[in-house]
Amino acid sequence: MSASLKEQTLSGIIWSGLQKSGSLFLGFISSIVLARLLTPQDYGCIGMLAIFIAVSSTFIDGGFGSALIQKSKPTEEDYSTIFIWNLFLSSVLYTILFIGAPSVANFYKTPILSDVLRVQGVILVINALKIIPVNRLRKTLKFKTIAVTEVTVSSISLVITIILAWRGYGVWALVAQQISVSLLSAIMYWYSSKWKPCLRFSRTSLRELFSFGGYLLAANLINTFSNNIQGLLIGRFFNPVVTGYYSKARQTENLASTLVSQIMDQVSYPVLVQAKDNMQMMKAMLKKFIGILAFISFPMMALLILLAYPVFILLYSDTWVESIPYFQILCVGGLAVCLQGINYYAVAAIGKSRDIFKWTFIKRIIGLGLIIAGFYIGGINGLLWGSVMVSHLIYWINAYLCSKYIGYSLKEQFFDLIPIGVVTILSFGITYISEGFLPENIYVKGAIQFVIFCSLYLSISLLLRIQSFENMREIVKILKKKLIFR
Repeated sequence: MSASLKEQTLSGIIWSGLQKSGSLFLGFISSIVLARLLTPQDYGCIGMLAIFIAVSSTFIDGGFGSALIQKSKPTEEDYSTIFIWNLFLSSVLYTILFIGAPSVANFYKTPILSDVLRVQGVILVINALKIIPVNRLRKTLKFKTIAVTEVTVSSISLVITIILAWRGYGVWALVAQQISVSLLSAIMYWYSSKWKPCLRFSRTSLRELFSFGGYLLAANLINTFSNNIQGLLIGRFFNPVVTGYYSKARQTENLASTLVSQIMDQVSYPVLVQAKDNMQMMKAMLKKFIGILAFISFPMMALLILLAYPVFILLYSDTWVESIPYFQILCVGGLAVCLQGINYYAVAAIGKSRDIFKWTFIKRIIGLGLIIAGFYIGGINGLLWGSVMVSHLIYWINAYLCSKYIGYSLKEQFFDLIPIGVVTILSFGITYISEGFLPENIYVKGAIQFVIFCSLYLSISLLLRIQSFENMREIVKILKKKLIFR
């Protein structure tokens, strides 16, 4: 890796880390406050509609944003073409959602969903406006601007949402949160990027970008539908309250499992694109990225499984205790979720979008079968365990594609992860056994277990000289130097 690219990568990781840390902090504050002001039913209503908003959003951004980043030198005509296309498509999709909203409400047997979907759907058009400015910033690795924008927007929207929830607006407070985030971020990204569309639409440009982005679009649509099928099934066969418990568990697990991976994915994709002509460099970068991801994410998910009860009750109150078993199951899948994206984007970086689509179709068809079979056999818990199996299946298929095209073999990746997995399991097992010797108070017990687990994990990693631990220490040293000299 060149010195310049290494510097940009490290800077990207720092600013993406600050962004995600800030967003995580604000997300936790939001969850803590809103969980006490809103009901599981309020969250359930939003959870029921998630699949419709998510699929529509994927149609709009799909693969064209990635195609613009993957293309070495996109022209202003390329950017303008995708901007016009996204604006047109978002308007069409919003119209479809507006007309179909009563049918969606009838499907779930919850009348209020019709009005909620019609208002919430406006974010499709707003988000379409900001896709190009965001991608231009990512293309040029301006992660500082993205970080400042995201944290600022999250802070303002949090205040708006809490005020509305406190004044008794219920589910509409959550709708306002989504709309305010979309609107404010669109305004700030347009201001930051200084970009103005030339308002030229080129069919040639659209076809060229679609040749790469079209397959990613199809793959992302399948992924989005599959990731939200659980909420659709639970919402259809249970009531909004149960859906709310599931949504809170999913939201909390997702914050944890994607915290580090989204930082790495956001930075790694444009960086890997720049190294796409050097497979040895890509493999070395990928190896280090995956090791760092696993070293942080594995113990984090294990800790959340151990401390689920004190964490949920402390953060959300006893009202949400029904979410805890769902959350613990989802965290088992989170161990694989944290590593899915880095392998996926490595393959996308070298332009293998057609293969991504083919394998996405295969893994999601199998996955849907596992989820539906799990739901049929074991209800909600069966569905969630089916989802866990799907998460691990997706990771290994993505790793196989990296093995095939980049040369980072399944065997190598497996043996690189084994030491981290063993240390995590040892630390988890000893900490779990210690529970019987600790005080009954769940908060005191949780605090002691946290200290025991972290001490064991770091001590064993140091003793065994885990490579990822050494890489983390190197990064910390570099960060200290950068902070001191600044």
